[in-house]
Amino acid sequence: MIAAPSKSANQHRDEDHMPWIAACAEDAIDKEDVWGWDHGGRSFAIFRSPNDEFFCTDGLCTHEQVELSDGLVLDYVIECPKHNGQFDYRTGEAKRSPACENLRTYPVRREDGQILVLVE
Repeated sequence: MIAAPSKSANQHRDEDHMPWIAACAEDAIDKEDVWGWDHGGRSFAIFRSPNDEFFCTDGLCTHEQVELSDGLVLDYVIECPKHNGQFDYRTGEAKRSPACENLRTYPVRREDGQILVLVE
């Protein structure tokens, strides 16, 4: 499944001309879990939903830049391990304070047992 990216109506993404980056193997992430991944000096978090879909967000909490891969995943929510802020990892929406700024999301696809992420 492809996770819908966070973007405004004025943004345009030419996915055919941008590189998909292999992040991990599908079986590296259990259902309702998260995998931390660094690329290009940035941190990302890849999630596997209860329905076996994959999603990718920025890897650091927008509140205090804590690694979300150390957090707790319940259904479609990641809880930050430091102050318990929560985000819907499908949309990046901040759901519980102290997190009040949304996470950026990235398109994800499966290919030959790998999880690929479109990182701009």
